[in-house]
Amino acid sequence: MQGEIVRVEGDEFWHMTKVLRLGLNARVELFNGTGGIVEGCIQSIDRNASVVVALEEPKVLCPNGIQWHIFTAFGSLKGGRADWLIEKCTELGANSITPLLSERSPSITDNRVDRSERVILASIKQCKRLHKMAFNHPMKLQKFLPFVSQSKLSFLAAADSTPFLSILSSSRAANSGLLIVGPEGDFTEEEVKLMVDAGATPVGLGPCRLRVETATIAMLSTVMLWSDALKLET
Repeated sequence: MQGEIVRVEGDEFWHMTKVLRLGLNARVELFNGTGGIVEGCIQSIDRNASVVVALEEPKVLCPNGIQWHIFTAFGSLKGGRADWLIEKCTELGANSITPLLSERSPSITDNRVDRSERVILASIKQCKRLHKMAFNHPMKLQKFLPFVSQSKLSFLAAADSTPFLSILSSSRAANSGLLIVGPEGDFTEEEVKLMVDAGATPVGLGPCRLRVETATIAMLSTVMLWSDALKLET
């Protein structure tokens, strides 16, 4: 509410005062990751926190367009490639990302989960999105299949399949959809069959072999532009 006091501590306090160098009376925007945002002013600063007073009533904005959920087997990615994938999914507006555990990507480390949460938080501040991208617990393929069955739109990156844009041109709008990308070495033939039988549509992403993170971002960029176009038509 207007006039309410918020005490900003920890990493956000450090970022606010040491990185952005915001001082007394500086204007800031506070958000809660679920669409809520309010403008505030730094009222005081001590050794451990900044005290911010709300200057207006908070606003709550609902997400627009189709909510895309990413399921990708990226547990084996090295050298910052997984961070890059998560960062770009956040910037492009994905609703959630879930590491898939497949035969060729059977695990993901605990520190990867913690690190991914930090990457997401940094990314949402940078791109100013109001709804946080959820990072879900790793999921085995068998547990994932019911999600495919229940989704109206499920697209699976697969070599030698019908081009993605051709598939989208004949697809109907839905409230949410799934994008599925395999690990380095791709899904096995049996895994692909299980997902297709559950309702996933194989889509092609061009003639070249793509890395996991490249395929993920190519799919997400394409469907986000498609979603925006559909929104303008309605």
